[in-house]
Amino acid sequence: MTIAEIITPLEKFAPLAYQESYDNCGLLTGNSNWQCSGVLCTLDVTEEVVLEAKGKGCNLIVAHHPIIFSGLKKITGKNYVEQTIIAAIKNDIAIYAIHTNLDNVLAGVNNKLADKLGLINKQILAPKQNLLCKLFVFVPENPVEKVREAIFNAGGGDIANYSECSFSTNGIGTFKGNENSNPTIGEPLVRSTINEVKVEVILPNYLQHYVVAKMIEAHPYEEVAYDVVALNNRYQQVGSGIIGDLENEISEQDFLHLLKKQFGLQAIKHTKLLGKPIKKVALCGGAGSFLTKNAMAAKADIYITSDIKYHEFFDAENKIVVADIGHWESEQFTVELLMEILQSKSPTFAVLKSEVNTNPVEYFIG
Repeated sequence: MTIAEIITPLEKFAPLAYQESYDNCGLLTGNSNWQCSGVLCTLDVTEEVVLEAKGKGCNLIVAHHPIIFSGLKKITGKNYVEQTIIAAIKNDIAIYAIHTNLDNVLAGVNNKLADKLGLINKQILAPKQNLLCKLFVFVPENPVEKVREAIFNAGGGDIANYSECSFSTNGIGTFKGNENSNPTIGEPLVRSTINEVKVEVILPNYLQHYVVAKMIEAHPYEEVAYDVVALNNRYQQVGSGIIGDLENEISEQDFLHLLKKQFGLQAIKHTKLLGKPIKKVALCGGAGSFLTKNAMAAKADIYITSDIKYHEFFDAENKIVVADIGHWESEQFTVELLMEILQSKSPTFAVLKSEVNTNPVEYFIG
């Protein structure tokens, strides 16, 4: 299999269009046309991970964090980033990063954390807007199913847990072709009146051109009448953080014990306990202090994330418990998720988990 074939299911699961504007996801080194000898999954890429990939016969590393995050003006090996890039290029190792796009999909990083805690009724904590559009197309009655099917197959009509969603209305269409036209129905220079169906579907913006192309391909008309309208709706499947419920409420202390056990934590840094049971849980893998207010607005009893600064703990205002469990700790299960995605599509292909612990933070327990 080529590297392009390996990364296709990753980009279908978490489209690159859903990465944040500051991010740098995708193929960072190597060539997508290379034949892939094996995949090594990791949270971070370091020179040690590159050498591990070489030793295990893997020429593709799939990582959560992009090793190239900001611009590189020189590659002289003066820091770990440059050393890692040099090692990858020397050894013909491709590096692929799947970062905030994997954070932002409902089934992504945060869902994996929620599953570890047994959460149910899971939803995106802060859904994004302006990611959807609506396609309207006018079709003669007989071929309408063919056109609708083409739209569905291209990715249109998906809404949350439902697919093939559309709405249709019947009406009368008119048209008159000029002398250069070749109408499917009627004659040039003669106005035709025909029963038509208006089909409406919602689709993600990033699929717009592909869906429209497939729709036109299936449409019988020489000139297809259609509209694409931007929507301001919140996209419930894409956004930051996740919120869900425990099946049964438990005390704050019992929940912290559960959190420590399930995530293998040495310590949990948190705000003052409020003496209230924990039922609704919000969380965000990685640096998520920006979502504290969202967690409060959603009436979460506790918000779990990492990289919270001292003054940001005051934002809890004694209304919610905020727990900082560490950046690596909050994203450690991402490697499991990457392997699941890849193995589900290529069960016989070599997909390995890195044995290198890339967590740069250690704790002294005296």
